[in-house]
Amino acid sequence: MMIEAISAVLIGFSGGISVGAGYVAFLTVLNIIPRLTQLTKSVKNVHHYEAAVILGAVIGTIFSLWDFTLNLSFLLLAGFGILSGIFNGMLAAALTEVINVFPILAKRIGMQDRLVYILIALVLGRILGSLFQWLVYNQ
Repeated sequence: MMIEAISAVLIGFSGGISVGAGYVAFLTVLNIIPRLTQLTKSVKNVHHYEAAVILGAVIGTIFSLWDFTLNLSFLLLAGFGILSGIFNGMLAAALTEVINVFPILAKRIGMQDRLVYILIALVLGRILGSLFQWLVYNQ
């Protein structure tokens, strides 16, 4: 019984280390955070972005390991959701900027001069899809 518990702890810990190393490698190799600070013109605050990523990972880990609930008001939860969405959206934008997804897509479909419209359509689709999921499926 003790060997099974120790094995489970070691397997879980090594899996966490593997996932964490992959996440850090992803952020480091693609220069996601520095590129995000360039896009937002806030290079002087790069340490705040890094601290937010680390703090988010630690808090997310704590929330997933312990079973507890926070009785917060709707407005506070909405604020957390909006800030989380903004951060994730900016992180995704930095990633797509780094790997040049949209210019390549626009060139392949012959819409280089309408790249802004593609971006607006993607943003509006994301917003409408999120609202639809939140309003329809979470009721």
